[in-house]
Amino acid sequence: MAKQRTPHATSRPTPTLQDQLPELRAGQSIELLKELHILTREGKLNQDTRRKLKQVYHLVQFIEPLLQEALDARGDVALADHGAGKSYLGFILYDLFCKQRPQGWVYGVEARTELVERSAALAQRLGFERMGFLACTVAESLTHPALPATIDLVTALHACDTATDDAIAFGLARQARCLVLVPCCQAEVASVMRQHKALQLSRTPLAELWRHPLHTREVGSQITNVLRCLQLEAHGYQVTVTELVGWEHSMKNELILAKRLGPGHTGKAAQARARLQAILDELGLQELHTRFAV
Repeated sequence: MAKQRTPHATSRPTPTLQDQLPELRAGQSIELLKELHILTREGKLNQDTRRKLKQVYHLVQFIEPLLQEALDARGDVALADHGAGKSYLGFILYDLFCKQRPQGWVYGVEARTELVERSAALAQRLGFERMGFLACTVAESLTHPALPATIDLVTALHACDTATDDAIAFGLARQARCLVLVPCCQAEVASVMRQHKALQLSRTPLAELWRHPLHTREVGSQITNVLRCLQLEAHGYQVTVTELVGWEHSMKNELILAKRLGPGHTGKAAQARARLQAILDELGLQELHTRFAV
């Protein structure tokens, strides 16, 4: 009896980088992803940074249309990223949006000199000529000669505590067309609420919302972002609040998008201004009036 031949096992095709990372686009710099340690030197996914990459790519989906709007409106576009850190967001935006165009500038503002120097060196190696990095505070960036007079878009991704407020102040001072903010670790409002907790408990039952320390932190964080939104609306911006990514990826997940409205919206701005002041008064946060001043 003839011996049956065992069929060869069908070998599975080797997964491509595109299979592993579906967000990749044609022409995207693999070298950049390696330098940012998103990919290993062998071109494999680094699992530790998958979550970070997912957040950045999701944010890029919101930002790209805003960059295009600014580019269409004035023939150029400039973005300032505050609290840039290692400039994940700035590098990926430049790679995906600016690299293929003759216009578009990305500036990273970061107080830590070593991170600024590292980012500048990487931009030079990659030939990203329209990226600039400033080692300075937000207050210093307002008059920094390396920044252009017109900044179309201000971003702050996980800028801790009052750094988000500093980015808002910068955007308002430069009359930015848009602000894209992902706040993180808000502590200032909670600290003030904690100081005046006994007084507030004696005057309103609403203070029960932040009587316990954990609630003080959580409610303080929520109120901080409400005040930020009202501040932006009071300055003539339309504000949208949404999730950045699913909660399974990050608890610092609130995305604030603000777009400057044209003339004719002074009524809405005045209403937001009044509500902002009323909340500060009701919650005993008058000492923060300067922080959220309009």
